[in-house]
Amino acid sequence: MERELLPYCQQHNIGVIVYSPMKSGLLTGKMTRERVAGFAPTISAATRWRFRNRQLGRNLELGELMKRIGARHGRSAGEVAIAWTLRNPAVTAAIVGMRSAAQAHGVLGALEFRLGAEEIAEIDAFRS
Repeated sequence: MERELLPYCQQHNIGVIVYSPMKSGLLTGKMTRERVAGFAPTISAATRWRFRNRQLGRNLELGELMKRIGARHGRSAGEVAIAWTLRNPAVTAAIVGMRSAAQAHGVLGALEFRLGAEEIAEIDAFRS
């Protein structure tokens, strides 16, 4: 998507709204394997897949990276994940879900936080 679709959208002036920039909590730095293992068996198959696929370990590591970067700036991992998503000029908005006022307060700083080139390169290198 980032290599093909987003550049196309930007070139043709098509706005992009991304969904779940914190990857359903995986990039907040608060999710653990134990927490995922304790999910109720009644949750949807799509949700179970998102947390139990072969990428779980990698996503948890990325969440820890977001947490470390955030700590350098006094920001949450969620704020870093949202800022990383919004750093792409083709992205016009992000749908950020939360379940409580505390979660909302934990990411409000993303409205004004911008990652530097060094942090963007660090995240991109991890993802490669």
